[in-house]
Amino acid sequence: MENSMSTSAVSVTPTKAPGFFRSTNGKKIVMAVTGVILILFVVGHLLGNLLIYAGPARYNAYAAFLHYDESLLWIIRSVLLVSVILHIEAAAQLWSRKRKARPVGYAQKKATSSSYASRTMYWSGPIVLAFIIFHLLEFTAGYIHPGSEFVRGQVYHNVVAGFSVWWISAWYIFSLCLLGLHLRHGLWSMLQSFGLPHTKAREAALKRLALWIAVILMAGYISIPISVLTGLIK
Repeated sequence: MENSMSTSAVSVTPTKAPGFFRSTNGKKIVMAVTGVILILFVVGHLLGNLLIYAGPARYNAYAAFLHYDESLLWIIRSVLLVSVILHIEAAAQLWSRKRKARPVGYAQKKATSSSYASRTMYWSGPIVLAFIIFHLLEFTAGYIHPGSEFVRGQVYHNVVAGFSVWWISAWYIFSLCLLGLHLRHGLWSMLQSFGLPHTKAREAALKRLALWIAVILMAGYISIPISVLTGLIK
């Protein structure tokens, strides 16, 4: 009898709860928090980039200001890098977990309730990451700079020279459209992860808000290469 009771006690002992990041909710929260950090960077970076309309002196002064304190700059870069890595890792693991939960695909897949943004979320992320790397190599490091010679410290000149090449501008605009889709769905998912009250009216309003934020941000970024190609910025 004692052995039977002992065996029964062992069998009902609860398993150890998974760690925060290993849990599905933990991964979603990590994606939401890192998403906030990255969105703040996108907004701040856009505000700085729009100074290009103020002319070469103002824009180059802004770029010089960013490099005034190199130690602080590297701290910011490190935070952004860690955020990107955690964001991508959490997204990849959630996608893998979702696939394992339904290993057999639908006979006929119908995306009736999901948006185009949500369906492209996983493959648009790596493309946007590739764009960021290319963008840094071109405008920050100067390793890829077709059209004219890269001049370190002359950021206005480098941006205009780079965007004067049509395929550079085309790749930039295409990548930003994907980033807009990513942001639109990411903003909506982030609001859901933070546990806001769920009603149909609130859901529709938040989806519209996420869409307009993404559109405004991407329109600001895309206006720069278009202005260069049309001669408004030269």
